[in-house]
Amino acid sequence: MSFPIITADQRLAEKRDIKGCILGPSGIGKTSLLWTVDADTTLFFDLKAGDLAVEGWTGDTIRPRIWLECRDFAVFIGGPNPALRDEQPYSQAHYDAVCAKFGEPAALDKYETVFIDSITVAGRLCLQWCKGQPQAFSERSGKPDTRGAYGLHGTARS
Repeated sequence: MSFPIITADQRLAEKRDIKGCILGPSGIGKTSLLWTVDADTTLFFDLKAGDLAVEGWTGDTIRPRIWLECRDFAVFIGGPNPALRDEQPYSQAHYDAVCAKFGEPAALDKYETVFIDSITVAGRLCLQWCKGQPQAFSERSGKPDTRGAYGLHGTARS
């Protein structure tokens, strides 16, 4: 078997995804941008649990309440990272377990857009989870160690 070289034609024919992030002060209308996307092909990842700015929007919604649900959805939609060991989040084993729980990822094929609101809430959920992990406690005293929680929060292991 030869080294797999991707030709220019193959590379140019690949489906490309657009990833974007809307940033701005609270109340400027970031969430209201959900009204501008096709409700039939958009999945609303609603971390704010029913934001009034989009009440009445007719698309499909999921409402994760804890960080582990967010993490599971991320691997479900993005697939496994082949560079990770089985015990790590986002690994093949994690992906397989999530697929066993949620079913085939093909259920997401109808969606062209995943609208996540909000990254701030996702970050808070992640930090809250990190604060409960062993790395967030001092080995000597057993007391909470904020540096450990923030260190875990800033790594791919969370």
